[in-house]
Amino acid sequence: MRARLRAIPLELRKVGAVLGIALVLGASFVAAYTIALGRPVPRHLPVGVVGDASPQLLADLQQRSHEFEPHDYPSRAAAVQAVDRQEITAVIDTSAAPPELLISSASDPSSARVLTQIDQAGAQPALTIVDLHPLPSADPAGLATFYLIIAATILGFVTMFQLRANVKTLTLGRWLGCLAVLAVVGGATLAAVAGPVLGALSTPFPVLWGLVSVQIGVAAMFNSAMLVMIHRWAIIPTWLVFILLGNTSSGGAVSATLLPQPFSFLNHALPSGAAVSAVHSATYFPDHQRPGPYVVLAVWLVASTAVLLVASRRLQRSPAQA
Repeated sequence: MRARLRAIPLELRKVGAVLGIALVLGASFVAAYTIALGRPVPRHLPVGVVGDASPQLLADLQQRSHEFEPHDYPSRAAAVQAVDRQEITAVIDTSAAPPELLISSASDPSSARVLTQIDQAGAQPALTIVDLHPLPSADPAGLATFYLIIAATILGFVTMFQLRANVKTLTLGRWLGCLAVLAVVGGATLAAVAGPVLGALSTPFPVLWGLVSVQIGVAAMFNSAMLVMIHRWAIIPTWLVFILLGNTSSGGAVSATLLPQPFSFLNHALPSGAAVSAVHSATYFPDHQRPGPYVVLAVWLVASTAVLLVASRRLQRSPAQA
């Protein structure tokens, strides 16, 4: 077998390897996005219940087991506060006349859409739907954050590939300088487009700028480390972490509570999910932000930087020279 392979010209073997990897990455992309985003259904979706009849109404809405995770609240006000703190996604309130389904599109657009569809398709009389936090008219589908983080991710690692291809004389220090400029200027540019220019996100500009810059920095730093360690094949782990798994599990298109495993878990572990969550909270719930996403982004940035520095020192090369 090896003899037959060696008989094939080296050029053709390289072409075959590149095309084979491209086909695998493309096919896995289609499969992952179809599995993760093509069939969103509730999985332990946290829903508040108010009133004696609410648990029965919740059970009537359920089409599969473990779709909802009920949380009892003594009053409507207490349940609404839990929505504001992003502890639950919706509330069934039978203390209102008629009974109401309180959703929060800004909290979780995809879950709000699914709950609305379930309510309207049910056999029981449909609950009156009240949107506690509607999305702005500039972003009615709630996808602006998702698109922003995708752009930041692609800008980060694609630019690193372009630097390596066109400026092979960069030392590690100069490479890191270019990376820093890209993160700061790129973050400001993308944040300005999504915020002040298009008005899709009302996030305070300094906060949005900082979060987008960090996402660009994480993608660029991770890719730089891979360039030092595995050279031209750096596209494989970068694609896996940021595109194949990162975007599908980010929660920007379909929330984590509607994703199958392992995508639901990865939402909390990968930088794209952390970035989407941080931007989302800073935009719509600035008084109830959670530290988790910021910690995840910081860990990825520090870890990627450490791996790059150690690998570059031991292998005696910069990402441009790999």
